Amino acid sequence: MATVELRFSAQPEHVRTARLVAAAVARRAGVEEAVLDEVRLAVGEACSRAVGLHRGGGLSAPVRVVLTEEEKVFSIEVGDEVPTPSGGPSAGDAAGDPDAEGEDEMGLAVIRGLVDDVEVTRGDSGGVIRMSWPAAGTSDLP
Repeated sequence: MATVELRFSAQPEHVRTARLVAAAVARRAGVEEAVLDEVRLAVGEACSRAVGLHRGGGLSAPVRVVLTEEEKVFSIEVGDEVPTPSGGPSAGDAAGDPDAEGEDEMGLAVIRGLVDDVEVTRGDSGGVIRMSWPAAGTSDLP
């Protein structure tokens, strides 16, 4: 199993880099060329969402992206460090901004539309979006 971990400051300009890295690692993991655009878009949405949550919450912690190649599956986890607000599971509630909550839900809907295998979790230490795609498993990653 090969894993690449990327951490970047919660700045919108770093999302493009995360998309490029994800596409390059997915290609090396054997994800079909036709699916690479979906990988790029989904990672871009997940990273943009995490950046927005961090910035809205005033956090200086980095956004975390973990790309993992297993035998026949390529997976990506995008993690934020925004804790679950005491009132409920929506990160938009933490800022008390209904527009932020709507943008959050829209971003998640886009990700779910792009990725068949997606899981969104949120806890006291932050949230994680896990996405996975089939891979050929013919990578030359160390």
